[in-house]
Amino acid sequence: MAQHSHEPQLPYFDALLESFEEGDPTVAEAFGDHVHWGYWDAEPDPVPTPAEFAAAAERLSSEVWQAAEIHDGERVLDVGCGFGGTLASIDAHRSGMTLSGVNIDHRQLLRAGRMRVAAAGNTLDWTRADACALPFADASFDAVLAVECIFHFPDRGRFFAEAWRVLKRGGRLALSDFVPTRMLLPAVLAAEYWPGSRGFYGKVDMRCTADRYARLAADAGFLPVLDRDITRNTLPTYPFLRHLSPRLRRLRFSAVAETLFAESASRLGLLRYRILAFRKIGG
Repeated sequence: MAQHSHEPQLPYFDALLESFEEGDPTVAEAFGDHVHWGYWDAEPDPVPTPAEFAAAAERLSSEVWQAAEIHDGERVLDVGCGFGGTLASIDAHRSGMTLSGVNIDHRQLLRAGRMRVAAAGNTLDWTRADACALPFADASFDAVLAVECIFHFPDRGRFFAEAWRVLKRGGRLALSDFVPTRMLLPAVLAAEYWPGSRGFYGKVDMRCTADRYARLAADAGFLPVLDRDITRNTLPTYPFLRHLSPRLRRLRFSAVAETLFAESASRLGLLRYRILAFRKIGG
């Protein structure tokens, strides 16, 4: 078992797990598989239903793993795997796969282990570990994924170095993240003190601009192969979260403030939701 030096506080997962235990069908339907934003081809007029949101979250996971160009017979590592929904999506569409999920929160892994059974010909396994200290051998995976979770990692640079280490030569890293423009950085820095330092979403680092990602990739030995802005496709997430929020007992003022900040910045073009993909060179 790896050492867990970075134990993030994740109040929103506390709230979701509490709702699951209480048998709330609406929360379970919306977030039972995926705990991230959704992806829509067009913004609907009405607020999405829980089932529509769940389908949109599934589409976002699919968009990310397809950006990693995952093929049959490969070994895939999903870091920050949540409840295992992304690996379940790959499991349903690919064969001969070895699918590994990593998370630092044992509660999420327990749920993933209970819910997920690999299709015939695939294998699924779950490991509790720090994203910046992966307990896997060098060059052991064809692809590494990080779906809307990298802002929780203690150091993006260390994660990039670890992803490069565990990837085979030519392997792919794909992730999704909220990427600020330079104009938004002062507000992002201020938000890290409050509510971002102890708010509903836990400690987050949203300071990584597109230029910073380019430097991280170059320093780690990755070649950027995709930078796709899907902000417009994710916007229906916000009215859905507002509609759902009264059902989460652990909702606090910071949840409303943080979500409103992200929505306003996104609609103004200051915060961009991006899918980024990289290929390992050398090694």
